[in-house]
Amino acid sequence: TSGKVLNQVAKNIPWMLGGAADLAPSTKSNLTFDGAGSFSAENYAGRNMHFGIREHAMGAAVNGMALCGLRSYGSTFFVFSDYMRPSIRLAAIMRLPVLYIFTHDSIGVGEDGPTHQPVEQLAALRCIPDLVVLRPADANEVAECYRAAVGLIDRPAALALTRQNLPTLDREKYASAKGAGQGGYVLADCDGTPEVILVGAGSEVALCLAAYEQLTAEGVRVRLVSMPSLELFAAQPEDYRNAVLPPEVTRRVVVEAGVPQGWEPIVGPAGTFIGMRGFGISAPWKQVFEHFGITVEGIVAAAKG
Repeated sequence: TSGKVLNQVAKNIPWMLGGAADLAPSTKSNLTFDGAGSFSAENYAGRNMHFGIREHAMGAAVNGMALCGLRSYGSTFFVFSDYMRPSIRLAAIMRLPVLYIFTHDSIGVGEDGPTHQPVEQLAALRCIPDLVVLRPADANEVAECYRAAVGLIDRPAALALTRQNLPTLDREKYASAKGAGQGGYVLADCDGTPEVILVGAGSEVALCLAAYEQLTAEGVRVRLVSMPSLELFAAQPEDYRNAVLPPEVTRRVVVEAGVPQGWEPIVGPAGTFIGMRGFGISAPWKQVFEHFGITVEGIVAAAKG
């Protein structure tokens, strides 16, 4: 989905160019439309940059492109964002509109094991001032997160995308994905004041949605909030934030396959966080999620608790 959206965006921004740290086939970051081509000594018009396996240098290069007025992007697996962190930090300090396209964003990587399964990287990037991190839940949120990222002209943005396939949510049944541009929105709701609020990000939203349906069928008044960007949500007016997360509803279950740091304002003093408190394991991705209790059953149990 990211590759399809990126190509449509780049078609309409002729000065948009970038590439990957030797992972373009995996991160789907190649521009494939007619005329895109590869940048080389023989083709300065090429818009696909082949950076090689050097994430920090890639980050420095896309910073330089942005300083020259180009709309640049760099891409790699999310766990390798550690290697380019100094470049990302400088982009934030200089308020450059660089786009980072990170894939393989969680323990959903599966068999590659704990060295390649991001756990603390989401928190590590979210704590960089003026960097906007976006973790969309489905294809529609991917499009809206790109819209938000491209609209940021004075700060960098990082997309965190899954390796595993995710369902595309029925937007006729649930809320429009346009709310993703505000960082967080009510995806599914109940009549009256909710007894419990489920909050999910990225691939965990689908698990929360299944838990929402089960709890609703059992007569529990539950609200489901999709939260693709903590930074964009925090920037919304207080009235909007309180409408999405009423302060009086303190029973909350927040679900993300990462460490809890950064989620404290959303979890609140009486909430529960379901996620990671250690490193991953090597196994098929569904087994990894089950091993760590990031499941529909776990979310339902936490909500009832």
